[in-house]
Amino acid sequence: MKKKMVTLMTMLMLGALLLAGCGKKDEGKKVILVVSFGTSYNDSRDATIGAIENAITKAFPDYEVRRAFTSQIIIDKLKERDGLEIDNVEEALDRAVADGVKTLVVQPTHLMDGYEYTDLANALAEYEPKFDKVVLGQPLLSDDEDFDQVVKAITEHTASYDDGETAICFMGHGTEADSNTIYGKMQEKLTQAGYANYYVGTVEDEPSLDDVIAAVNANGSYQKVVLEPLMVVAGDHANNDMAGDEDDSWKTSFEKEGYEVECLLEGLGQISAIQEVYVAHTKEAIDSLGN
Repeated sequence: MKKKMVTLMTMLMLGALLLAGCGKKDEGKKVILVVSFGTSYNDSRDATIGAIENAITKAFPDYEVRRAFTSQIIIDKLKERDGLEIDNVEEALDRAVADGVKTLVVQPTHLMDGYEYTDLANALAEYEPKFDKVVLGQPLLSDDEDFDQVVKAITEHTASYDDGETAICFMGHGTEADSNTIYGKMQEKLTQAGYANYYVGTVEDEPSLDDVIAAVNANGSYQKVVLEPLMVVAGDHANNDMAGDEDDSWKTSFEKEGYEVECLLEGLGQISAIQEVYVAHTKEAIDSLGN
């Protein structure tokens, strides 16, 4: 009799558990795909892209965080040189579909809404029907609040060089896309915030290196120039176009003007305050999905 009572109680408990679960919706597998251009500089990749991914992982423990790069050249180089396999965007999306991912949040580490961001958005649109929920997060510089936060982050990061005799120059990539205006806006934000000795230029568009040199020379009181990339990683552009010994590098060009030059080979992704901007954009993307 006692054995029958125990069996009955067990059945009742199992029934209660099943009933409790009936009202819950299975959200399935949830993934945050962090998409970056990529870099073949291993130390910088770990300190920048890796740090951003780690910050996102810590902030959203209910999601699996995955990586994809947009540069196939870098992907191929890392595989051949280091045996490191990294998905491109299509491969990452195919993998997510094959793994039965239901909710996909794609967070780019791009600086702006340029050609790469547009390509990513177009690629994601083709896969949208294959997920229950899918959303693309915003790049680093998307609204005025982002600019203010980045200005605060980079000026605090370089505060030890702000001695009144040093020009602090940030080198961006530059693009033919309309979003190239972010560099001019960053310069305006720095000036408005009182950082008159901070300058922003680009490698491939405007403001150019010549523009930055002219602005620094016009001040007439600088003895030293500090160079740092306005890029997520300190990769090929930072190591060669900015800090290289070639005649046309930023370092050499400023030295020819008579300045003492110091190069900081540190990407924006190394700054914790920048990482938090990406975390905030990821949260905004997740929140937009609703329940």
